[in-house]
Amino acid sequence: MIKTRIAGAAIAFGAAALALPAWAAEPITGRWVTQDKAAVVAIAPCGAALCGRIERFLVPAAQGNDQRDVNNPDPAKRTRKLLGTAILSGLAADGDGWRGQVYDPKKGKTYTAKLRRKPDGTLEVKGCLGPFCQAQVWKRAS
Repeated sequence: MIKTRIAGAAIAFGAAALALPAWAAEPITGRWVTQDKAAVVAIAPCGAALCGRIERFLVPAAQGNDQRDVNNPDPAKRTRKLLGTAILSGLAADGDGWRGQVYDPKKGKTYTAKLRRKPDGTLEVKGCLGPFCQAQVWKRAS
């Protein structure tokens, strides 16, 4: 009788352990269109973490694909092209989402990033400064 209960408990524990990955962060790799539909960001592995690089501009600017990182606080980076620049970096799974950094080239600021897949397949991207966050919803690029 005791052996049956122990075996039953072991099976229940094993089933619960197998269910744990359901709470893990959903994959976010791929190509995403930003909320303002200005760019496509490609999220892919960068070393041990994930990063997101500007792959393509959807809204032509006066400089076209030659846009520079003119608002960067580091003067040495102000001449680099934005196309190909990592705006998401150090992304690592954290519970049901991802954490890292997000760089806003319009403001030249870097924020704590919190990303998570929503049930409708979109990607919620939050940039946070302390307890204050602003969110965008990105859609998968076709």
